[in-house]
Amino acid sequence: MTDTVLVTGATGFVAKHCIAELLRHGYRVRGTVRDIAMTGDAVTRAMARAKIDGGEIALVAADLTSDAGWDEAVAGCRYVLHVASPFPITQPTDRNEVIRPALDGTRRVLEAATRAGVERVVMTSSTVAVMYTSPRAPGHVYTESDWTDPERGDITPYIASKTLAEKAAWDFVGTTAGAPSLVAINPGFILGPVLDPDQSTSIEVLRLMGTGAYPGAPRIVFPVVDVRDVAALHVKAMTEAKAAGARFLATNGSLSLYNMGKLVAEAVPDIARKVPKFEMPDMMVRAIAIFDKRLRTVLPELGVVRVCANNKARDVFGHVFHTPEEAVRAGASSLRALRMI
Repeated sequence: MTDTVLVTGATGFVAKHCIAELLRHGYRVRGTVRDIAMTGDAVTRAMARAKIDGGEIALVAADLTSDAGWDEAVAGCRYVLHVASPFPITQPTDRNEVIRPALDGTRRVLEAATRAGVERVVMTSSTVAVMYTSPRAPGHVYTESDWTDPERGDITPYIASKTLAEKAAWDFVGTTAGAPSLVAINPGFILGPVLDPDQSTSIEVLRLMGTGAYPGAPRIVFPVVDVRDVAALHVKAMTEAKAAGARFLATNGSLSLYNMGKLVAEAVPDIARKVPKFEMPDMMVRAIAIFDKRLRTVLPELGVVRVCANNKARDVFGHVFHTPEEAVRAGASSLRALRMI
């Protein structure tokens, strides 16, 4: 009998790739969406673009902010991929607008999974739950043993939300009888091919570059990962015995925003004149961010290079990652195919 897997937040960028990967491996997939009437067809259309039969996808209505629907969602599922989490491109004034859904949603998913006897939950965390520790020596390479301090005053609500949600998940499985085993996948800046116009915040960065929104790029470097690798690691983590109770950083090198723009131009040459032409001084970025709220999200990253290791994911799963360059080019090419740049 084929196992059923629940994917939360089924219309999201990462979730749709996870669903595609699950279908390729023959699993039955159930996905949660906030409003089936509004978004129910989006997943099926995305699978068609991925050249995958979407007939084995069942959708149920469930929201991170409500108890309704979660028991129905997990019923009969052997595994859960908890992918849903808010990631705003503009940080809210009230940090709880991001933190509460992430925390409460994680609790709801784990409680429902425990009641249903789910075997394992694989949670999408982030490198941001790792990289904002107490000050580290120059050249420190971040690993799964590092944890962000969510009380730091210089981090965004999103960074705090991912850290607190992952900590809450580990606390839950460590203190709750009958809880499923837990694996956390901690991706970097997720790029790669887009399956439909409902793209992520990270892909929105590429789109903005391709539309000439910013003549210059902030002096920022991100650890990068291809969404296809993130999806593959989620699926491998469901069944790999050595993954139980572990975190896995999912990155493969880093790129600056300026170099991302250059790669966008290489992938779609006719928009080369629109991508950033220079790196902006930090003082300029801070000044512009007073008026452009989108830039406030990246202020903590200015001039900082953080390096993350992926040894654990490569060793445990035997996974071979796409390069950051491949991820950017695939993202830009897919945006062009969808006529979004």
